[in-house]
Amino acid sequence: MELSADELRGRLREALALYVAAMDYPKGTAEQRAPMWLAHMLRSGWRCVAAFDDGGAMAGIAYGYLGAPGQWWHEQVRRGVTERRGAEVADSWLDDYFELTELHVRPDRQGQGTGAELVRLLVAGTGSAHVLLSTPEGPSRAWRLYRRLAFTDVLRNYQFAGDPRPFGVLGRSLPIE
Repeated sequence: MELSADELRGRLREALALYVAAMDYPKGTAEQRAPMWLAHMLRSGWRCVAAFDDGGAMAGIAYGYLGAPGQWWHEQVRRGVTERRGAEVADSWLDDYFELTELHVRPDRQGQGTGAELVRLLVAGTGSAHVLLSTPEGPSRAWRLYRRLAFTDVLRNYQFAGDPRPFGVLGRSLPIE
C-alpha cells in the first residue's frame, strides 16, 4: 500500500527498525538515518510503499523520488558513469529517472515476492523513463531480485564518497510489466 509522508513519519521508528534488521546494521544506525529519510520526503516526486503482515506490522518498505542535478547521489553517479562510460551514457540514464532510494524487506519475509511487489508498486506511474538504484556489490537476495526484474549494470565496483564498500548502480527502463 502507498504511504503518505505523514503516514511514514508516524511509523518511522518501525520502518527504520525494519531497515536495520534487513541490512543487519547496528541498532544505532536507525537514529543516524532518520534525518535523511525525513529530508528525502521533501523531494520532488517522493513516493513510498509498504507491505504489512496479517497483524499489521510492517513487512517491507520502499521509497524513492525523482532524481535531479544537485542531489548528492545524482552527482556521484553522474561523475562515475561519465568517467567510466562517457557523458553520453550518463545523460541517457540520468536525464529522466526515478531513484529507488530504499528497499527493505523484513528477514522472515525475504524470498517471498514482497520486494518485487514493492518495486513494481513504487515505480508504477512515476512517469520517468528509467529507475536507478545502488546496492553493495556481491551475491545477495537483493542482487537476485534486481536481476529477476531485468535491472542492468550502469556502473559496477563504484565507491561512493565516504563509504569504502564497492557498489553497483543498476537501472532499467520503465514501466516494469
